[in-house]
Amino acid sequence: MSHTTKDKKKLLSRIRRIKGQTEAIERALDGEGECEEILQLVASCRGALNGLMAELIEGHLRFHVLDPNQKTHPSQLEAADELMSVVKRYLN
Repeated sequence: MSHTTKDKKKLLSRIRRIKGQTEAIERALDGEGECEEILQLVASCRGALNGLMAELIEGHLRFHVLDPNQKTHPSQLEAADELMSVVKRYLN
């Protein structure tokens, strides 16, 4: 079972929240939204997308790069943790 299948409910919930954020941007642009409000909405949406991307990358790393059915060497786990730390910092 893929990590996206295993975490399907959680991932779908995140993407639905992001969809709501993009719809809020559309409403603000369509209406009389103030520039500051629209910029904040876009920044929030970008943050949510980056969070989703980090979660998907981490799942891919832990499920496909590090084989969950094989014994993983502690140095590999440490390297994976370090990589994810850098990816999360980069995306935030």
